[in-house]
Amino acid sequence: MSTGHLFTGNRIRGLLREVAEALGKDHPQETVVVVGGSLLAWHGLRSSTEDVDSSTRFSEAVREAVRLVAARHQLATDWLNDHSSAWHPRTLDASDCETLLEHPRLRVLGAPLWSVFLMKLNRSGAQDVADMIAMWPLVARRFPNARAVTDAFFAAFPMESPDEFLGAHVADIARRAGMELPLT
Repeated sequence: MSTGHLFTGNRIRGLLREVAEALGKDHPQETVVVVGGSLLAWHGLRSSTEDVDSSTRFSEAVREAVRLVAARHQLATDWLNDHSSAWHPRTLDASDCETLLEHPRLRVLGAPLWSVFLMKLNRSGAQDVADMIAMWPLVARRFPNARAVTDAFFAAFPMESPDEFLGAHVADIARRAGMELPLT
């Protein structure tokens, strides 16, 4: 999805604060889990992204706050969206996330990079592969070999079909990141 705008980490921070403020003073705190390219932009691992993805579903109040901020800045109404919730890894727990923004009305969590790596591995488009190469040095310690990655992948996405080439694909990503990864 393209909004026609690019979001840097700093811009995402500012817009999410505006969403929090738009929720209103008496609104209970909501939680958004940022994933994908938006999380990479937040951490400076990518210069920008075209939208901000959450792997958790939004309430109607959050959707309305997003629309208000979108109108204020002439953005697409789903610049912040929960489209990634369909790919929320089964193994991702909120307690594993880092707090990116704590506001009385909006708590923004960042999924752990290892989990985002698995989400991107699930898709493995050209941009996903580039992102995985950038993330690999930060997640390599969690995965001592390609088998550990594939085991984690199928635990996160148990409905995915077996793929005999997945381990080799991950080893190639590690190699392209300048690191060797044994298959087992």
